[in-house]
Amino acid sequence: MATTTNLESRRVPWNKGRLIGQKAPFKPQQIWAIRIRLQLAGRRRDLALFNLAIDSKLRASDLVKLQVRDVVHGDEVSTQAIVMQQKTRRPVQFELTAATREAVGNWVRDAGLTSGDCLFSSRLGSSEHLSVRQYARIVNRWCRDIGLDASAYGTHSMRRTKATLIYKRTKNLRAVQLLLGHSKLDNTIRYLGVEVQDALEISEQTEI
Repeated sequence: MATTTNLESRRVPWNKGRLIGQKAPFKPQQIWAIRIRLQLAGRRRDLALFNLAIDSKLRASDLVKLQVRDVVHGDEVSTQAIVMQQKTRRPVQFELTAATREAVGNWVRDAGLTSGDCLFSSRLGSSEHLSVRQYARIVNRWCRDIGLDASAYGTHSMRRTKATLIYKRTKNLRAVQLLLGHSKLDNTIRYLGVEVQDALEISEQTEI
C-alpha cells in the first residue's frame, strides 16, 4: 500500500498548465456576441445564467446557489434583488435589466421552476444546484464559442465585467465597492486593477 506521502507526491498541482492571474472582464462586443449566440441556439438556461451573472456581479459561489425566490416574486422577475454573500456574510444588492428579467422569466417558465427551486440546478444529480466547477466549464465554452482564448477568462470575468464598465464610465469607486459588496475600498481598487495614482486623484476630488 502506498504511503500518504507517496500519494501526495504524485498529485498533479491544480494549476499545472494553466495561466494564473486575474481574469479579464468581457468587452461590450464580446458580451453581445455571447448573448446573441445563446439566443440563436435557444439555450435559455445559459442565456439566463449569462445575463444574471453580468447584472448581479456575484461571486460564482453565490450565483450558483440562487433560488427562484431570490429573483422572482409571484409571477414577475424582480427589478432588484438582495443576496447575502457567503464569503463576507454581508448583503449585496443588484439590479436586473429588462433583458435579464426576460431571460430569467423564460427560463423559469420553460423549466417549470417553483419558488423554492434552485435557479440553476445541476444536471449531474450529485447536487441540487450547479457547482462552481460546472459553471466554470460553461463560461469556458461560451468563450470558445465566440473564438476567445478561454484561458484568459473565467467566472471572475463575469463578476468583473459590469463593475469595470461602471467604473470606466463614472470613475466612482465607492459605487463599485457597494455593488461588489467589498468591505474595503482597497479590495475594489485591487479587484478592478485601478492604478493607485488614479485612485488618489479621485479621492482628492471627493469632498466629504
